[in-house]
Amino acid sequence: MTVTTFRPRPEPDEIARVTSRAAEFLEVLWGRASSSPTSASQLRVLLILEHHEGINLRTLADSLASTPPSTSRLCDRLQAAGFVERTDSPADRREVRLHLSRRGRAFLADLRARREAALQAVLDQMPVAGRMSLLQGLEAFCEAASVQMQDDEVRDPGSRTA
Repeated sequence: MTVTTFRPRPEPDEIARVTSRAAEFLEVLWGRASSSPTSASQLRVLLILEHHEGINLRTLADSLASTPPSTSRLCDRLQAAGFVERTDSPADRREVRLHLSRRGRAFLADLRARREAALQAVLDQMPVAGRMSLLQGLEAFCEAASVQMQDDEVRDPGSRTA
């Protein structure tokens, strides 16, 4: 007679709890790896501009769920730091387009390298099988999140956030 160990499948609420805890650990690790001169809101602006080069201020404000005046002040500080450039729209001179500067791109690359080094130190402590499982799970998570975000954008085009 063979005895099979019954292992219940984890429920989404349990996975969500553990994932939330992992995200909190990531925030701590990333905070330790950061010597960032930017606030969390300013970093969000840089990340949005990286993926949506040349967007206008209103679109950026919508993405941040903020007001144009607040978003403009954020961009003023980022421009003063040399991370953001503003240009006039070729279609409408009243519209300003926002671009990540070379310095802003270098800042994000350096930040990512420091974050990845902090993560690498943790991953090095994990067994190979655990790393493989984590990779497979994160790939599936990213795919599902991407689909959900696309579906959300189709249902409500103004709901895009970063």
